[in-house]
Amino acid sequence: MTSGAAPGHPTTSSAAFSAAFSAALSATERRQLADAAAQANSTPPADMRIFWLAGNAEQQPLRLGLLQPERAALLAELLPHNEIHETAIHIFGDTHASGLHWHAQHLSPVDRSARLQAALQACHARGLVHGWRDEAFAFWGHDCLMPPEDGRPPLLAVERAGFRFLGMRSHAVHINGFTADGRLWCGRRARTKATDPGQLDNVTAGGLPAGEAPWHCAQRELLEEAGALPADTQALHAHGLIRTARVDAGGWHDETLLVYNWACPAGWTPRNQDGEVAEFLCLTPAQTVSRILEGEFTRDAVASLAQGLGLGTGPGTGGP
Repeated sequence: MTSGAAPGHPTTSSAAFSAAFSAALSATERRQLADAAAQANSTPPADMRIFWLAGNAEQQPLRLGLLQPERAALLAELLPHNEIHETAIHIFGDTHASGLHWHAQHLSPVDRSARLQAALQACHARGLVHGWRDEAFAFWGHDCLMPPEDGRPPLLAVERAGFRFLGMRSHAVHINGFTADGRLWCGRRARTKATDPGQLDNVTAGGLPAGEAPWHCAQRELLEEAGALPADTQALHAHGLIRTARVDAGGWHDETLLVYNWACPAGWTPRNQDGEVAEFLCLTPAQTVSRILEGEFTRDAVASLAQGLGLGTGPGTGGP
C-alpha cells in the first residue's frame, strides 16, 4: 500500500459513482473541464530567481524554490552563508545555476529547518508572509511527487505559509465526493480563509502537514471539514496526483495534489466542524461545469476533479 492510497482496491460503488458523473457530461463539457484544469498551471515570471540549497564545490546544488527578486535580496540578508548569482554560473559540467544559493547542505535537516524558519519569522514580523498557521509542511525535494514511505527525513520542514513565500513545492489532499446518482458535493471556502476565500472547492481539501501520511490526512480532513466519520470513508480511494503552479498573493504557489475519489454514503450530508467551510452544495455535472466556467471554483479543485475523472494532465505538470 502506498502512503497515498486507501487499503484494498476501489469498490464497485466508488468507480460507479464517478462514472455516473462522467457519463452525464457532454463532449463539450468534458473538453471545457479539461481546458479549465489546464489553467491551474502557468509559467513563472521571467524575473523570478531559483532558490538553491548549495553545498561545497563537489556537491550538486539542490533546488528549493522560486523567489521574487526582492524576496531573494531579503533572504540574502537574513540567511547566513548565502549569495546571489546574478548570472548563470558553471557547475558540474553542463549545469548552470543562477539565483540565490544558500550554503546549508552540510547542516542537519533539523538545523536547516530552524535557520530557514527563523528567516521566515523575520519576514512574517515585517508583514511579508501572510496566512501564518503555526503548522509545518515538509519538503523532500523539488521533484518529489509522493512523500516517501521509508521514513527518511525531509530536507527541511518550515511554516506552511512560508512555502508560497519561498516558492517551494508542497503537498495537499483533495477529495472528489460523488453521490450514487452522479452528483458532486462541493464546499464553499469560508470568507476568512487566507487563500481563495468564498470560492467553491472539493468536498474536502487540505495541505499535508509534516509527519502525517496522506491517507490519514484525507480521513482527518473529511472529519474536520465535512463531518465524515472513519466508517463513512470505506469507499475512499486514491486516484493519482497532479501538480499545479501559479503566482498568487503569497508568492509562487507550487503544489502536488494527491487526489481521492469518494463514494459518499447514501443519505449523507456534510456538516462542517472547523469553521473553514461556509456551505456545501450538491451539484449536477452540468451545474458543476457551468460554475467552473463562471470562475466560482478554485483552480486546484478543478484540477483535482479533472484528475479524478481521468481528464487530468498527470504528475508531469506544475511549472519548471
